[in-house]
Amino acid sequence: MKAVLPARISRRGFLKNSITGAAVFGVAPYLFLPKSAAGVREGSCHHPNIDGLRVVGVHDPGMTSEIVPVCPWTHQEGLVVARAVEENMDRMAMALTGEKQVRDAWKAILLKPPGKAWSDVVVAIKTNNIALQHTRSAVMGKMCRVLVEEMNLRAHQIRIYDGKHGADLTEKTPFSGLPEGCRIVGQWGGIETPVPVPSPWKGGNHKTDCLTNLATGEVDILINIALCKGHRDKFGGFTMSMKNHLGTFNPKWAHVFGATDYLLSINKTPQVLGEMSATSGEVLFPRQQLCIIDALWASEEGPGCDTSCQPNRLYMGTFAPALDYQVATQFRKGTMGWDINEEVTGRFLSEFGFQRSDLPNGGKIIDASAA
Repeated sequence: MKAVLPARISRRGFLKNSITGAAVFGVAPYLFLPKSAAGVREGSCHHPNIDGLRVVGVHDPGMTSEIVPVCPWTHQEGLVVARAVEENMDRMAMALTGEKQVRDAWKAILLKPPGKAWSDVVVAIKTNNIALQHTRSAVMGKMCRVLVEEMNLRAHQIRIYDGKHGADLTEKTPFSGLPEGCRIVGQWGGIETPVPVPSPWKGGNHKTDCLTNLATGEVDILINIALCKGHRDKFGGFTMSMKNHLGTFNPKWAHVFGATDYLLSINKTPQVLGEMSATSGEVLFPRQQLCIIDALWASEEGPGCDTSCQPNRLYMGTFAPALDYQVATQFRKGTMGWDINEEVTGRFLSEFGFQRSDLPNGGKIIDASAA
């Protein structure tokens, strides 16, 4: 059964706003940088086809050939069963959308901006290249092949980046199995362009540096592939989808007073969510259209340590705060028994206008293998 669109999103209204936005901003890169940040409307999700609070996951020991919890990325690469990973990502796409066919599911998730041909679309994939843990090639490769094979993009339209730690991306993470022509761009244009940041950080009256290619509107679709690692209490005790964007925005403000506010605020920006109506706060067209957490391996500690366990799990959603909240509370705390900062984690929902009772499926992650 196809997932029902949530009442807080009107597809008709979304398309109307998208057309209006296309007329205002055009199809060229968005070069006008406002003085103050648009604020996303609380209690709204930005994807027209999918309830942003909906989170799906899969647990399949068959995604790896052997259990070796503590080992380097290069060893993990040899243990991953790529076909099982790919099949499970298709299952998650179908469970997320409610579609019965794989192609229909991916097409429901990945949306072309109004007024653009797929041949002109730029897709950026944020990976995590800090320290010892990295996205597994099977996950990255599947995502790129979906874009090429299902959405008919040319591989060179895909950019894989980490704006902070990506200088040695091709050396540290030499992904295998990518469609020929995919561009691993490292730090890309660099985190050098100031953009306004909404509240709560500094009352919404300050700017921070953002990846230039996002700040100027070059990126049409943003895909967030994060890991499942521990981190400081002020980030909730973990680093996943939301904190992954400290490789999209200047991370220095996350290491001083107000770090939690900063983490929340950068994930409210138009650069992540998409251009917004200045009057309603509605997203005119979604930029970050998919978030994936690669938890084939994971760690209680972090971010600089090696893996400590091998959960053989993947998670997926369209709205990073809901994805991180549910994986943190249900997997990291509920399954693994790892400590999280519940006050900070709760703000992942409340700062965006939601509460736990709003979560679908009784607040439980949807098992894609059973959907």
